[in-house]
Amino acid sequence: MGKTYKPAKSDKFAFGLWTVMNRGADPFGAPTRKPLDPLEAIRRLGEMGVYGYEFHDNDIIPIGTPAAQRDKLIKRAKQIGDSVGIRATMATCNMFSHPVFKDGAFTSNSAKVRAYALQKAMNAIDVGAELGAKVFVFWGGREGTEVDSSKDPAVALKRYREAIDFLCEYVLDNGYDMKFAVEPKPNEPRGDIFLATAGSALAFTYTCAHPEMIGVNPEIEHIRMSGLNSYHEICQLLEAGKLFDIHLGAQKPLRYDQDIRFGAEDLKESFFVVKALEDYKWPGTRAFDAHPYRTENEAGVWDFVEGCMRSYLILREKVAAFNADPEIQGILAEINEGNRALEKLMSGYSRESAAELKARAFDPDALAKKQLRYEKLDQLTQELLLGVR
Repeated sequence: MGKTYKPAKSDKFAFGLWTVMNRGADPFGAPTRKPLDPLEAIRRLGEMGVYGYEFHDNDIIPIGTPAAQRDKLIKRAKQIGDSVGIRATMATCNMFSHPVFKDGAFTSNSAKVRAYALQKAMNAIDVGAELGAKVFVFWGGREGTEVDSSKDPAVALKRYREAIDFLCEYVLDNGYDMKFAVEPKPNEPRGDIFLATAGSALAFTYTCAHPEMIGVNPEIEHIRMSGLNSYHEICQLLEAGKLFDIHLGAQKPLRYDQDIRFGAEDLKESFFVVKALEDYKWPGTRAFDAHPYRTENEAGVWDFVEGCMRSYLILREKVAAFNADPEIQGILAEINEGNRALEKLMSGYSRESAAELKARAFDPDALAKKQLRYEKLDQLTQELLLGVR
């Protein structure tokens, strides 16, 4: 296989426990793998050089677990994590599997269901805090509709916001070092899910009582399900300072949620996602949220884990090559033509700068004649990714 591209803890890779615990079931077929114990999953991930694990509350603590057993499971997860150098980096609450959430959790039409959802979320936040997770994600997989007459989306979003505001106060009241991230998805399992895209989730964060505590957790697959560009969506969140977590995987556009191994589909888009994270020196974990193919046994699960990390490391190496390539950088310098005087005028409004800009003479025909060598730039990028540069 050539280079090993062996991960180090400093790479800050993370996997959701649900990724390796996935049993290969789909809507048309039964599981193809035996259940994997979550504590064993933590151990094996740590042994493979993974920095962190993400988990749903019920990944580790099944619904109905007595308090004493809950405490034992948390203690054991800590012990195993310490022994193999892995830690909990993100926690979330499963509010989609149990039939009680068949019509939503925070946006349910039932006040009792909404109250139970808040109770479950508070308990999950407690577990996350005990295990040291700094980020808590809300994926509203059931927060949506198939029948538009069943819910007023404005009322549903108001309920969603009230729940998030309540939980922000809960975190502050308990002194937890934790922030929240909303994970957008357009559809599946609901026909239409509220907060469908990174942009809609980003806008929602600013309407909450504690916007500084709330960011976004984009997932490549969910973005591509909408036919959007994951590089663009992620960069918008980076620029806004709202990228609180990220889920890396692969997806054919406009399909059902395929959750394919990272890097297995659009290599160019995956490359630019890695480039954004590395160039901006984003400090968060590079978390993978995908599933091993249904064809795999348990050994294939760990091939999947290795493959996700290996692809990221290969693409990170390609990013360094791109940034050091003199021909590529020469074209980029040529394209990004600077003008200090004009940039100073445009950097902030004043009457004087507006008047000076209005008085400037521009020749749009002459400006339009400049060649932008995007064909060459794209070809060079392609050749670099194909390994011939």
